[in-house]
Parts: sequence; structure tokens; C-alpha cells
Amino acid sequence: MPETQPKIAAIDPVWSRIVEEAEAAIIEEPLLGGLVHSTILHHGSLERALTYRMAMKLSSPEMSGQLLREIAEEAYASDETLGEAARADIVAVYDRDPACLRYIQPLLFFKGFQAIQSYRVAHWLWRTGRHDLAYFLQMRISEQFGLDVHPAARIGRGIMIDHAHSIVIGETAVVGDNVSMLHSVTLGGTGKEEEDRHPKIGNGVLIGAGAKVLGNIKVGDCSRVAAGSVVLQDVPPCKTVAGVPARIVGEAGCSQPSLSMDHNFPSHG
Repeated sequence: MPETQPKIAAIDPVWSRIVEEAEAAIIEEPLLGGLVHSTILHHGSLERALTYRMAMKLSSPEMSGQLLREIAEEAYASDETLGEAARADIVAVYDRDPACLRYIQPLLFFKGFQAIQSYRVAHWLWRTGRHDLAYFLQMRISEQFGLDVHPAARIGRGIMIDHAHSIVIGETAVVGDNVSMLHSVTLGGTGKEEEDRHPKIGNGVLIGAGAKVLGNIKVGDCSRVAAGSVVLQDVPPCKTVAGVPARIVGEAGCSQPSLSMDHNFPSHG
């Protein structure tokens, strides 16, 4: 281990840090030793750990953990960007969520992170034409994690979903890189049309708790959607919108609102 660990750290610093934290966690809390060993220390890579975690969380009498693990392993082996996105998501959660003090926490405990990694496998299935299996994963993700994300939706990397209750992301929605959103966010449609009908969220956007963004509209890069807002029209880049229906109430307040996680905006008058 002493000879190989520096090489692992140089090649994959995220996984190396997760392993180090896992070893320390067992010393601090021996009762979690079984979970930490089975989820992290028994595996040689983050991808393998993710496939195991996903299988354990989503397995049911309808589909065994072994089958789910084989599906996920095939996805990670076929598309290396899945693992790259997972690493970016872990770093995003650690950087933006003050409750996240270690890299192992999203992997072991945070359902927003676990749900998005499971969605990424479902999206891979969708892209490869295995739609029914993708729908099955969507169903299990919704049942287990409380997030309903259509497998056809396109979601970038560096995603942080805090608390993650009642997130809904529709079929034709697009979410850019480095987006942060809180619980009860909906990226939905406004009618029964079957074409492109869901929002397009730019890079670096911050979406507050309970916000609803509806229809085939654009939310520009580095903008903010205030908590509880209902957005029905395009939002320019670097602006803050609030209200029902949402209106522009000011600038975004900083260059990267999704990183600062600042939901405050100046009052008028």
C-alpha cells in the first residue's frame, strides 16, 4: 500500500481521498466498519464503489442487486465520462454544502448525489436505446430517493442537489454544468405537447428551494432563481428572478452564484 498509494493519489486524487477518509471513519466509528468496507474499501476504484452502492440502494424483488450492478458496470466501462461526472459532483457537494465535511459523505449518505449517479446510468441506457430498462431505473430512483428525473433529460457535471426531496426534472430538460438546486425544484412542462417542452438551465445557475421553472424556456448562465418562484419566461444571464410569476429583481450578485450559494438579494425601496 505505501508504494502504490502515491501513484493512486496522483492519478485519481478524489478516490485516494475517499479511501483515506474511509479508513479514518472506521477508526472513529467501528460500528460502520461493515458499511464502509463493503461500499468503499472492498473496491479498487470510485466507479466500482458507485456500482455497488447503486445496486444496494435500488435492488428489489423485481431486480436483484447483482443484475443492477452488472448494468452499472457496463455503463461505466462503456462511458468514462460517467466516472468523471461523479468526481465533479463529489467535489461540488463538498465545496458548496456546509454540511459536507468529507468526500465520503455523498457516496455513503447523501441521496441527492446517489440519485444523480443512478440517473446517469439510466441516461446511458436511454442513449443506447434500452428505454424500458431506463424507465425501470427512473421508477426505482423515484421510489428510493424521492427524485423523479426522466432518463432522457440531459444533466451536466458538477451538480449539487441539497436535501433533494421532491425534485422533478422532465424529459426534454437540459441542466448545464456547475448547477446547484435545493429541494422541491421542478423543471417541468406547461401543457400536453410532446415536443421540446422543458426548461434549459445554463451553467452556474442557482435554483432555490421550491422554485418551479416551467416550459421550453432558457435560464441564462450564472443566474439565480429565488426560492418559491414560478418562472414562465426566459431569464437573461447573470440576473436574479423572484416571485410568482418570477420577474427580474436585480443582478446575480456574483460571478458564480451556484458556487457561492447566496440566496439573498437586495430589497427595493
